[in-house]
Amino acid sequence: MVKSDINEFFEEYLSKDGIFNDKKVLQASYTPDNIPHRDNEIKEIAGMMAPALKGEKPSNLFLYGKTGTGKTLSMMHVVEKLRTIAKQKKINLRIFCLNCKLKKVADTEYRLIANLAREFGKDVPATGLATDEIYRKFIEGIDSKIDGKNQNVILVLDEIDQLVKKAGDEILYNLTRLNAELKNTQITFVGISNDLRFANDLDPRVKSSLTEEDINFPSYNALQLQDILNERAKKAFKTNSIEQGAIEKCAALAAREHGDARRALDLLRVAGELSERKGSNKLLIKHIDEAEEKIERDLISDVVSTLPKQSQLVLLAAFNLYGKNNTKIFTGDVYDLYKNLSSNVGLKPLTQRRMSDLIAELDMLGIINAKVISKGRYGRTREISMAIPDTEIPDLLGALKKWLNL
Repeated sequence: MVKSDINEFFEEYLSKDGIFNDKKVLQASYTPDNIPHRDNEIKEIAGMMAPALKGEKPSNLFLYGKTGTGKTLSMMHVVEKLRTIAKQKKINLRIFCLNCKLKKVADTEYRLIANLAREFGKDVPATGLATDEIYRKFIEGIDSKIDGKNQNVILVLDEIDQLVKKAGDEILYNLTRLNAELKNTQITFVGISNDLRFANDLDPRVKSSLTEEDINFPSYNALQLQDILNERAKKAFKTNSIEQGAIEKCAALAAREHGDARRALDLLRVAGELSERKGSNKLLIKHIDEAEEKIERDLISDVVSTLPKQSQLVLLAAFNLYGKNNTKIFTGDVYDLYKNLSSNVGLKPLTQRRMSDLIAELDMLGIINAKVISKGRYGRTREISMAIPDTEIPDLLGALKKWLNL
């Protein structure tokens, strides 16, 4: 019976035209020919990188901005133009782009340098060499003339703050010092970060040797997001398949969430998918609302799934108490239940003070609200309420029990 129903569903799905023309246009990996509202930033990047085309070393560059403000997109746009011109003019320019968030690429100093050494033809094992040796092999590979001419190398490190969190900022100092050891090659570093305070937290000697120029990418406003969505929608969707006002609603919601173009595109894509699943031949405004709820739910679930076990236990205790009382609860109540749950999963319970710190962290993540209140001579406590919709708590509660094997 179920098999028959599924077959009918798939047959019906295939028989419909659908509303998408090219869904990948709405994905983060897609690089458009035109990047609206980033002309100034692109020109700045191009101006700073242009000396490489004359064999000169550009200044090191940092691009800052919140998620979805076009930093990586703008840099990749300039990179493609530089590569094209360098190939046409036979200029010795090589550009490498690495995402430091990817574990297998750059989560340690060894992995980063090993990956770079391999790009320059060196056979490097995945592990086993001393740090000095891996740097030596990289220098051997990179420091060579091509057709008797020196070469320029631009190294783009996307999400560079993730590299520093994992490997420390000493790696950046070591990288910038490489130019002193190279005879035939010059390296320029471009760092891209979502953390606006990233450079301020670096060791002063690292900061002085690395951050020569920087560009800040401001968040998009609602009108700018509309332009971005309209341009992508022309390629992504079939003609007349979007209800009037749907894109405006999508842009307004994303602008409210810090002007994140990536989120706006995700919202539009998911809304289109929901529309097709419901058998609609048009993306409606109500599908945008449904997509926002789904994305928010999925995002919270992803965040909670990656929390440490102790934090998951604290959250489980808070959810359980909230489910019983459906009102505000206090740190002491949560701690009593948390201790019982800890013994059930074989973990040693933390002190109440440390658990209170975890509650503060959950508050920062926007999962709960924890307000410090005074109880007079009984001291202070945190009054806890939920920051997520009540409708999402049962699913999260079930997921937490599964992750904790309860």
